[in-house]
Amino acid sequence: MSYARFLARARALLRLRNLLLRQCLAELLGVFVLILITLSGSAQSVTSQGAKGSYFSSALAGGIAVMVAIHISGGVSGGHLNPAFSLAMCLLNQCPWWKLPVFTLFQMMGAFLGAGAVYALYYDAIHSYTNGSLAVTGPRETASIFATYPAPYLSLRNGFLDQVLGTAVLVLSILAIIDDRNKRVPRGLEPLAVGLLVLTLGLAMGVNCGCAINPARDLGPRLFTYVAGWGPEVFRAGNGWWWVPVVAPMVGAATGVVVYQLGVEFHHPPTEEEEEVEEHPRTEKGQERGEKDTEIPAFALDTYANPWTEADGMPRKLANPTSNQSCRI
Repeated sequence: MSYARFLARARALLRLRNLLLRQCLAELLGVFVLILITLSGSAQSVTSQGAKGSYFSSALAGGIAVMVAIHISGGVSGGHLNPAFSLAMCLLNQCPWWKLPVFTLFQMMGAFLGAGAVYALYYDAIHSYTNGSLAVTGPRETASIFATYPAPYLSLRNGFLDQVLGTAVLVLSILAIIDDRNKRVPRGLEPLAVGLLVLTLGLAMGVNCGCAINPARDLGPRLFTYVAGWGPEVFRAGNGWWWVPVVAPMVGAATGVVVYQLGVEFHHPPTEEEEEVEEHPRTEKGQERGEKDTEIPAFALDTYANPWTEADGMPRKLANPTSNQSCRI
């Protein structure tokens, strides 16, 4: 049997035909690669004591990792890679709400596994650097390779604001990047633009607490360090800091959606369909023109079609913004 024939048979046996499973697997793999590259950049910098890395190189690795991860998962799941961004898509009716916890679970799993891969990759380097003592604080701490921790001067209140603002800028900027009715980037370059955006945020907003802006990126690796030997101190450090990069990015994502809608989206010139709706408004039950009972959900906009899903480069517009078939941007 030729290798090509073997691959064809293996594909027929292993191919997932369920859309949700394909999307979840894509999110898991995308986040795995994202965390593997991002944390490896940090591990190289820390364990070499700056000789083979710096904050800039770590931030650059993180930005490129986002670009690569979007290419991996974007055509299947929309490349959310972040529970906060999944929440934003739910608010915009581009993703059904029931998929939010499912996507979040697989994003967390990908982050946990990615952290484990980094620990295995740098196992000898970490233990050589720490002399076998896995510390969360102190001059030889290594927990910050995996999760974010606040600077000594940072209060929980200021840190919460840091994460809300950073995630809000992330979300509203991505909405602008993929908005067909705005000055969007050329098709195919969206992953690069988002990667540069994440790099910029890391360089501009990283001094306080590492610019997590992604609950999965922080909590998944933190859980790994908890079970891998760093212990419960990973949740106690920084006055119980751990919940801030989990909760604040979700608040920031909602804020970013609202700000972009109020500042830009609501003010686009109406399309012909929108003008028709304005001229012939529906009643509360949508029956003025003999229509069946329907609900017009908030944020029922198809502006944000997934820009990196179609092979021909054309956007995939959602015919029904409330469709549960996919969860694409």
